Amino acid sequence: MKDAEDILQDDFPWYGIKLYTVRQQEVADYFAQFQLETFIPQEYVDVETSEHKIKQVLRPVVRNLLFLKKSKDEKEIREIVTNCNYKISVLTKGRTDRAYYEIPAKQMFEFRVMCNPQITMRKFLSEKEAHLKAGSRVVVKYGPMKGLTGRLVRSSKKYYLLKEVPGMAIMLKISRWCCVSSES
Repeated sequence: MKDAEDILQDDFPWYGIKLYTVRQQEVADYFAQFQLETFIPQEYVDVETSEHKIKQVLRPVVRNLLFLKKSKDEKEIREIVTNCNYKISVLTKGRTDRAYYEIPAKQMFEFRVMCNPQITMRKFLSEKEAHLKAGSRVVVKYGPMKGLTGRLVRSSKKYYLLKEVPGMAIMLKISRWCCVSSES
C-alpha cells in the first residue's frame, strides 16, 4: 500500500471503465496482471449472517464502473482493454471523439479521499443527478478535508461538498463555514 506522500506525487491520469459484466473484481484482477492499478469505490453495508446477526461488509458502490490508472502508454492500454475477455468500454471524450477521457490525477486523488469507506456522512450520485445540483465552486480551507475542491451544494437542509468524475459523483457532509469560494 502506498503512503500519502507517494500518492500526492503521482501525476498519472485515470480512465473510467464501464463494465457490462457483474465480475467487477475479476476485471480488476485482469488489469493487475499487467501491473495496472484500479480503484473501485466501496462502502460498508449491513448484512445478516446465517446466525441472524448483523455484520458490516465492504461492497462496491456501483457494480458497473471501475477506474484505471494510466501508468502505461494509451496504445498499450487500448490493446489490454481490447484483449480483455469481459465486455468493457473506456469512457471517451464524446460520441465523435473516440479518444479516452482522462481524469486528472488531482481530481481523482480528491475523489478517492472522499470515497474512504470510514467516512459515514456521504452520498453517492449518478452523473445526471450531480448535474442537477446547483452550487458554487469552493475550496475547503479548514478541518480534516482541507485542500479539497468541489461544489458546495445543499441537500436535506445540510451542506455537502460535491465531487464529480465521469460515471459518478460523491457528496461529503461538510460545514459551509469551512469553505471559501474558488470563483474569482
